[in-house]
Amino acid sequence: MRKMRRKGLASMAAQTVASTTNSVDLGPAAALSCRECGHRVPLGPVFACEECFGPLEIAYDFSAYDTEELRKQIEAGPANIWRYAPLLPVPADVADKPNINPGWTQLVKADNLARELGVTGGLYVKDDSGNPTHSFKDRVVAQAIEAARAFGFTTLSCSSTGNLAGAVGAAAARAGFRSCVFIPHDLEQGKVVMAAVYGGELVGIEGNYDDVNRFCSELIGDPAGEGWGFVNVNLRPYYAEGSKTLAYEICEQLGWQLPDQLVVPIASGSQLTKIDKGLQELIKLGLVEDKPYKIFGAQAEGCSPVSVAYKAGHDVVRPQKPNTIAKSLAIGNPADGPYVLDIARRTGGAVEDVNDEQVVDAIKLLARTEGIFAETAGGVTVGVAKKLIENGLLDPTLTTVVLNTGDGLKTLDAVAGTGLSATIRPNLESFREAGLA
Repeated sequence: MRKMRRKGLASMAAQTVASTTNSVDLGPAAALSCRECGHRVPLGPVFACEECFGPLEIAYDFSAYDTEELRKQIEAGPANIWRYAPLLPVPADVADKPNINPGWTQLVKADNLARELGVTGGLYVKDDSGNPTHSFKDRVVAQAIEAARAFGFTTLSCSSTGNLAGAVGAAAARAGFRSCVFIPHDLEQGKVVMAAVYGGELVGIEGNYDDVNRFCSELIGDPAGEGWGFVNVNLRPYYAEGSKTLAYEICEQLGWQLPDQLVVPIASGSQLTKIDKGLQELIKLGLVEDKPYKIFGAQAEGCSPVSVAYKAGHDVVRPQKPNTIAKSLAIGNPADGPYVLDIARRTGGAVEDVNDEQVVDAIKLLARTEGIFAETAGGVTVGVAKKLIENGLLDPTLTTVVLNTGDGLKTLDAVAGTGLSATIRPNLESFREAGLA
């Protein structure tokens, strides 16, 4: 039944392609290629292979690029993700189109945190809370909306655990699209408000993220979804490429060097797989020296299907029912889970998880040491990095990058017990009595 459903979705999308691909120009993007069997199809709003029902991703033709000219072009580009337009599925004039222009966020040299964790080889936090809607999701939506323009969609939509809903709302507003996004009904209130404020339609679904995602897949195949671009479903191959820009930026900000180790949060797993893809592309293009690197995946214990599979030595990820404060990572059936396992094992990394108490402790640790207030997903990555060091899996003598993918102001409930140190009368005597002098 599942294969029949996926085949139906693939066929529906393929019919759409026939009427859209003739005039599509998405830069170096050459085709869509199946990650399982390698079957190629023309560029279009297709997300599943008709041959084996595997996921499709963008295949490129980079053969015309000269390494040094490409490097100069990138370095002369704008301070956002469009500096990497020659490596992305976007038109050549993308920087001139109305877009939220995310990216080029800080790579913070985290010396204080390094001392706390015993890291001597150099510790960095890639802080993506500096994006327009304060999460890395702006990167992926910026890619998806260019594909939506190319394919003639009029409504931008998604299934979301919160951050993506806000990113879609903002990007659609800027670009003049209608937006209608779907979220679990019990998300953090801060994320609900941020998604709704952009004026699009925000719909709560009774259930968890996996229920929301299933509904969106059904809507795509219904006449009611005609003309809709679902950024993480029928536009997923393009959307996912936005995560590569994290890899590009990290390497450029390190002086065109690969980091030795990265700790990346896992929700669907797409971000981790595309960071690896970005690193591999930089190596093939000659923009960085080829050397070993390790990628570590981070999950919350209350939703850790990939971590469980990794520790058990399995290749199949068994779905879980999420129960964690890290709701932005609460995807119980992660689409890219098996590919995350492959990458962690191929690179010599690992997949680890931390409980909710450790997540909160890590949020406070990062804030106290580096002045970065991370949302719960950032608490997961910092907490997992700490645990990996303690367990001897992450080498403290190597250059390490930890990702913070969102702003802590979105998940205030996680640290709700944090507050005033004291309440005093407005005089020095009361100040001294409180032991603050």
